[in-house]
Amino acid sequence: MGRAAQQPRHSTIPSMPRVLPVALLALALGAAGCRTAEPKLPASCRDQPERIAAALRVAPAPVRLPDGTHLSTCLRRARSEAELQDVGITFTQVADALATRLPHSDSAALQLGYLIAAARRGAERTNGVGLELQRRLEQTVPLDGPPLARRAAFERGGAAGRRTG
Repeated sequence: MGRAAQQPRHSTIPSMPRVLPVALLALALGAAGCRTAEPKLPASCRDQPERIAAALRVAPAPVRLPDGTHLSTCLRRARSEAELQDVGITFTQVADALATRLPHSDSAALQLGYLIAAARRGAERTNGVGLELQRRLEQTVPLDGPPLARRAAFERGGAAGRRTG
Protein backbone atom coordinates (compact mmCIF):
# COMPACT_ATOMS: atom_id res chain seq x y z
CA MET A 1 0.00 0.00 0.00
CA GLY A 2 1.07 3.49 -0.68
CA ARG A 3 1.75 6.14 1.82
CA ALA A 4 -1.50 8.03 1.02
CA ALA A 5 -3.59 5.06 2.08
CA GLN A 6 -1.87 4.83 5.45
CA GLN A 7 -2.30 8.42 6.67
CA PRO A 8 -5.56 10.41 6.63
CA ARG A 9 -5.37 13.58 4.64
CA HIS A 10 -6.10 16.91 6.29
CA SER A 11 -7.88 19.60 4.34
CA THR A 12 -6.04 22.83 3.77
CA ILE A 13 -9.37 24.74 3.42
CA PRO A 14 -10.29 26.49 6.66
CA SER A 15 -13.60 25.32 8.14
CA MET A 16 -16.55 27.71 8.22
CA PRO A 17 -17.53 28.98 11.61
CA ARG A 18 -20.74 27.38 12.88
CA VAL A 19 -21.95 30.63 14.41
CA LEU A 20 -23.89 31.80 11.36
CA PRO A 21 -26.13 28.71 11.01
CA VAL A 22 -26.81 28.70 14.75
CA ALA A 23 -27.67 32.41 14.70
CA LEU A 24 -30.02 31.94 11.74
CA LEU A 25 -31.72 29.02 13.46
CA ALA A 26 -32.18 31.06 16.65
CA LEU A 27 -33.60 33.97 14.63
CA ALA A 28 -36.08 31.71 12.82
CA LEU A 29 -37.25 30.09 16.04
CA GLY A 30 -37.57 33.46 17.72
CA ALA A 31 -39.65 34.84 14.89
CA ALA A 32 -41.91 31.80 14.98
CA GLY A 33 -42.39 32.25 18.71
CA CYS A 34 -43.33 35.92 18.32
CA ARG A 35 -46.11 35.21 15.88
CA THR A 36 -49.48 35.49 17.54
CA ALA A 37 -52.16 32.96 16.83
CA GLU A 38 -55.16 34.19 14.91
CA PRO A 39 -58.04 34.78 17.31
CA LYS A 40 -60.74 32.17 16.97
CA LEU A 41 -64.32 32.83 15.96
CA PRO A 42 -66.27 33.48 19.16
CA ALA A 43 -68.98 30.91 19.81
CA SER A 44 -71.52 33.71 20.18
CA CYS A 45 -71.11 34.47 16.45
CA ARG A 46 -72.61 31.05 15.69
CA ASP A 47 -75.34 31.51 18.26
CA GLN A 48 -79.04 31.24 17.66
CA PRO A 49 -80.43 34.02 15.47
CA GLU A 50 -82.76 35.02 18.31
CA ARG A 51 -79.76 36.00 20.44
CA ILE A 52 -78.26 38.10 17.65
CA ALA A 53 -81.66 39.76 17.16
CA ALA A 54 -81.95 40.40 20.91
CA ALA A 55 -78.51 42.03 20.94
CA LEU A 56 -79.55 44.31 18.06
CA ARG A 57 -82.44 45.72 20.11
CA VAL A 58 -80.07 48.17 21.84
CA ALA A 59 -79.11 49.81 18.53
CA PRO A 60 -78.21 52.59 17.85
CA ALA A 61 -76.20 52.08 21.05
CA PRO A 62 -73.17 49.82 20.54
CA VAL A 63 -74.39 46.25 19.94
CA ARG A 64 -72.47 43.47 21.64
CA LEU A 65 -73.18 39.78 21.75
CA PRO A 66 -73.55 38.17 25.20
CA ASP A 67 -69.77 37.62 25.46
CA GLY A 68 -68.98 41.22 24.44
CA THR A 69 -68.16 40.45 20.79
CA HIS A 70 -68.84 43.11 18.14
CA LEU A 71 -70.90 41.95 15.16
CA SER A 72 -68.10 43.00 12.79
CA THR A 73 -65.70 40.73 14.68
CA CYS A 74 -67.79 37.74 13.65
CA LEU A 75 -67.10 38.38 9.96
CA ARG A 76 -63.49 39.35 10.53
CA ARG A 77 -62.66 36.16 12.47
CA ALA A 78 -64.58 33.71 10.28
CA ARG A 79 -61.57 32.11 8.58
CA SER A 80 -62.84 28.86 7.13
CA GLU A 81 -65.73 28.31 4.76
CA ALA A 82 -67.57 26.45 7.51
CA GLU A 83 -67.20 29.35 9.96
CA LEU A 84 -68.29 31.88 7.36
CA GLN A 85 -71.28 29.71 6.52
CA ASP A 86 -72.26 29.50 10.20
CA VAL A 87 -72.06 33.28 10.61
CA GLY A 88 -73.81 33.77 7.29
CA ILE A 89 -76.75 31.55 8.16
CA THR A 90 -77.25 33.26 11.50
CA PHE A 91 -76.88 36.83 10.23
CA THR A 92 -79.01 36.16 7.14
CA GLN A 93 -81.87 34.74 9.21
CA VAL A 94 -81.81 37.85 11.40
CA ALA A 95 -81.65 40.17 8.36
CA ASP A 96 -84.52 38.34 6.62
CA ALA A 97 -86.72 38.60 9.74
CA LEU A 98 -85.96 42.31 10.07
CA ALA A 99 -86.61 42.87 6.37
CA THR A 100 -90.12 41.44 6.65
CA ARG A 101 -90.87 44.02 9.38
CA LEU A 102 -89.05 46.84 7.57
CA PRO A 103 -92.08 48.45 5.85
CA HIS A 104 -93.92 48.86 9.17
CA SER A 105 -91.26 49.30 11.86
CA ASP A 106 -88.69 51.99 12.55
CA SER A 107 -86.94 49.72 15.05
CA ALA A 108 -86.59 46.96 12.42
CA ALA A 109 -85.22 49.50 9.93
CA LEU A 110 -82.72 50.80 12.47
CA GLN A 111 -81.58 47.29 13.48
CA LEU A 112 -81.27 46.14 9.87
CA GLY A 113 -79.24 49.23 9.00
CA TYR A 114 -76.97 48.52 11.96
CA LEU A 115 -76.53 44.84 11.05
CA ILE A 116 -75.68 45.60 7.41
CA ALA A 117 -73.21 48.34 8.35
CA ALA A 118 -71.56 46.16 11.00
CA ALA A 119 -71.19 43.36 8.45
CA ARG A 120 -69.67 45.81 5.96
CA ARG A 121 -67.27 47.00 8.66
CA GLY A 122 -66.18 43.44 9.38
CA ALA A 123 -65.94 42.45 5.70
CA GLU A 124 -63.61 45.38 4.96
CA ARG A 125 -60.92 43.66 7.01
CA THR A 126 -61.23 40.16 5.54
CA ASN A 127 -59.43 40.48 2.19
CA GLY A 128 -62.71 39.67 0.48
CA VAL A 129 -63.72 36.60 2.48
CA GLY A 130 -66.80 38.23 4.01
CA LEU A 131 -67.88 40.30 1.00
CA GLU A 132 -70.37 37.73 -0.27
CA LEU A 133 -72.13 37.67 3.09
CA GLN A 134 -72.16 41.46 3.19
CA ARG A 135 -73.69 41.51 -0.30
CA ARG A 136 -76.33 38.97 0.74
CA LEU A 137 -77.32 41.06 3.76
CA GLU A 138 -77.56 44.18 1.59
CA GLN A 139 -79.96 42.33 -0.71
CA THR A 140 -82.54 42.15 2.07
CA VAL A 141 -83.22 45.84 1.36
CA PRO A 142 -84.96 46.74 -1.93
CA LEU A 143 -82.75 48.17 -4.68
CA ASP A 144 -84.22 51.64 -4.19
CA GLY A 145 -83.48 51.44 -0.46
CA PRO A 146 -85.79 51.06 2.50
CA PRO A 147 -89.30 52.52 2.30
CA LEU A 148 -89.23 56.30 2.47
CA ALA A 149 -91.02 56.29 5.82
CA ARG A 150 -88.26 54.05 7.29
CA ARG A 151 -85.23 55.50 5.51
CA ALA A 152 -84.15 57.85 8.33
CA ALA A 153 -84.23 55.03 10.89
CA PHE A 154 -82.33 52.72 8.53
CA GLU A 155 -79.65 55.37 7.93
CA ARG A 156 -79.39 56.11 11.66
CA GLY A 157 -78.79 52.41 12.27
CA GLY A 158 -76.25 52.29 9.44
CA ALA A 159 -74.31 55.22 10.84
CA ALA A 160 -74.21 53.59 14.27
CA GLY A 161 -73.16 50.23 12.80
CA ARG A 162 -70.30 51.86 10.90
CA ARG A 163 -69.07 53.50 14.11
CA THR A 164 -69.52 50.73 16.67
CA GLY A 165 -70.66 47.57 14.87
